Amino acid sequence: MPEFVRTLLTKAEMAAGVAALAKSICEANAGAASIALVGIFTRGVPLAQRIAAEITNLGCMQVHFGTIDITQYRDDLSTFQMVPKLEGSDIPFDLDGINVVLCDEVIYTGRSVRAALDELLNFGRPKRVQLAVLVDRCGREFPVQPDFSALKVTLAPGERVAVRFEEVDGQDACTVQTQASPR
Repeated sequence: MPEFVRTLLTKAEMAAGVAALAKSICEANAGAASIALVGIFTRGVPLAQRIAAEITNLGCMQVHFGTIDITQYRDDLSTFQMVPKLEGSDIPFDLDGINVVLCDEVIYTGRSVRAALDELLNFGRPKRVQLAVLVDRCGREFPVQPDFSALKVTLAPGERVAVRFEEVDGQDACTVQTQASPR
């Protein structure tokens, strides 16, 4: 079946969204000497890297960077046609007592964030955990809301958000994909 694609954010709008996320994170964590940005594999990682670079450019605080692999904590692995590659988590700093911002490209049901929190707490006890996403898609199944988002959308059943980053996919794009219904 063919898919229909419409643009949610252009490359320039994605960059502006990342800059706005960084500014909001600095404002919400004013007074903190440092912050940790932790990207959720796969596309939360380049988002976290970009936000970290923006925060560094703003000079508002020191930024620690880490990655988190939620594969082993997912409750939906049985629904995957292909099991995701294990990347492993890499948090090369002490989490205890610092503010952590989990980063993911899209929040929808909240299940990925729940899994990320389970993995994150294996590394220590942060002072506070916040969530930054590029796209907040309505439709939660868990009571998890982002603290920071660049765009909030409500989509129809059968539609899905697809975010691409140059670092992973060779291009920056944020689209909605709709599967055509059979006639």
